[in-house]
Amino acid sequence: MLNRLVACLCACACLMLVSLTPAKAQMFGTGEDVKYAEQLWLSLNKYRLVGPNSLLTTPYEGIEPHGFVLETIQDTIVVNGEHRVVIVKRNYGPEGVEVEAVADDPMKYLAAHTVMVKFDKGYDTENQDWYYVKYSPDGMVLKNPAGVSLAGRVGKNADAGCIPCHASADGDDYIYNHNRFSMGAMMKDDMKKGDMMK
Repeated sequence: MLNRLVACLCACACLMLVSLTPAKAQMFGTGEDVKYAEQLWLSLNKYRLVGPNSLLTTPYEGIEPHGFVLETIQDTIVVNGEHRVVIVKRNYGPEGVEVEAVADDPMKYLAAHTVMVKFDKGYDTENQDWYYVKYSPDGMVLKNPAGVSLAGRVGKNADAGCIPCHASADGDDYIYNHNRFSMGAMMKDDMKKGDMMK
């Protein structure tokens, strides 16, 4: 009887310890990440970067995971009272869709919006301080197969996702189509600003 009591008490103590052990912090898809994504969508709509009245650019042939045809636009917008650089990628499909078809009727082929937002230093310094989010065409934050919202530091400390993919972009700025945010480019801009102040 005493052995059972001791075993039961040990089991209860172990369960309490396990429940008190902090879980590994969720890297993305938190309530805070999704709330920011919702505010971001409103701002993107206001600046006509998403939605039925969005500005049109020239579509081009894309690759997965984004889309078979893409449009990319960069702007500086205000989100929650803060100026942020955003890169909006409109992802079109299905496989086999032609660039011309998307140009003629973009809303018909729009599959998703993927957005990068440049945050202040310190948000995610080791990954160049980018926030990522993937929306449905109507602005709902999409989820991965595990049911986690694709918003925030998507793919941090993982083998797949936004961060590991963009980490391989040339120029250390996590951007594939230019190097405006690379450390070298930022240092040149800082030097130019310093020369202008003399």
